[in-house]
Amino acid sequence: MERMNPVEFKQWLEVRTCAFAIDSLKLLDALPKKNSTQIVAFQLGKSSSSVGANYREANRAESREDFGHKLQIAMKEASESAYWYEVLAGLYPMHERVKKLGQEAVELRNLLQSICCSTRRKTSRSKQR
Repeated sequence: MERMNPVEFKQWLEVRTCAFAIDSLKLLDALPKKNSTQIVAFQLGKSSSSVGANYREANRAESREDFGHKLQIAMKEASESAYWYEVLAGLYPMHERVKKLGQEAVELRNLLQSICCSTRRKTSRSKQR
């Protein structure tokens, strides 16, 4: 992948997080309607769709601190999604879409965590000045 400028990166990540939500919701609709699955589906539906919503809000934040706060929420939701995908993988160990989306949750969490760390460094540097 070629290097993106900051605007392109934000747009790319907004599209990626939206696709994650859509793919997650489609998967959840296709799973068996068992009690155990429905419990996980409810939680995963909320967390997977919240990743992109909070990332989008962060990109429209009113300050660097607001950006950092909303970004941390997006990262936490990605982490929660990764957890629920681990649970689903335990319930459906041979399901390839569960594995693939679980990996996407981990990648999004790691990416957002990296952005959070970078934002914290920039914020503390600007406060020291």
